Amino acid sequence: MTVSGIGIQWLILIGVALLSFIVQMNLQNKFKKYSKIPTGNGMTGRDVAQKMLYDNGIYDVQVTHTPGQLTDHYNPATKTVNLSEGVYESNSIMAAAVAAHECGHAIQHAQAYAPLTLRSKMVPAVSFASKYVSFILIGGILLLNTFPQLLIAGIVLFAITTLFSFVTLPVEIDASKRALVWLSSAGITNVRNQSQAEDALRSAAYTYVVAALSSLATLIYYIMILMGRRE
Repeated sequence: MTVSGIGIQWLILIGVALLSFIVQMNLQNKFKKYSKIPTGNGMTGRDVAQKMLYDNGIYDVQVTHTPGQLTDHYNPATKTVNLSEGVYESNSIMAAAVAAHECGHAIQHAQAYAPLTLRSKMVPAVSFASKYVSFILIGGILLLNTFPQLLIAGIVLFAITTLFSFVTLPVEIDASKRALVWLSSAGITNVRNQSQAEDALRSAAYTYVVAALSSLATLIYYIMILMGRRE
């Protein structure tokens, strides 16, 4: 592998890491900003989630809270919308946007939205890959000259996690679209704060985009290491 090749690898990784840091900081700032702005109707994140589920004919999904910040998620296995404590009890525009977004996933699940179905089917393989890929990649690099097949195996496992990141993108974007349409039509947001909800969810979406790009860049990095051995 040439020196220039090594330099390009590190430039890609550093660039993506810097972008990821910027996006995360932006999301944190947006979270703080919009968490201080009330929707005006007094509805908490829990209220918003419950109403959105009922409005879409979903009565078998429970809304609960989970510890931490930005830990909100929908669990299709238990059919629960899990809202972080700062969202569950808050009546802010951020809480409404996040709660509606997570309910968007519940609606996807109820309607068998194809990308979500694919993502769910990939979970066992991704869980396996995530558990062992780091050890296999490290071993593959250390034994590159004597047992390159190990690095190839690591690259295949990492490729699975990268594919998962890209499958996640349409799932998250669609959930946000569903959330924004419902927030407006249900009167949770108005002309004044609809754009704030859009900004909040857009900032969150950027994190998934960067995560996918970061995973792809890292995958390319390992492939270049393997290819460098053959030069």
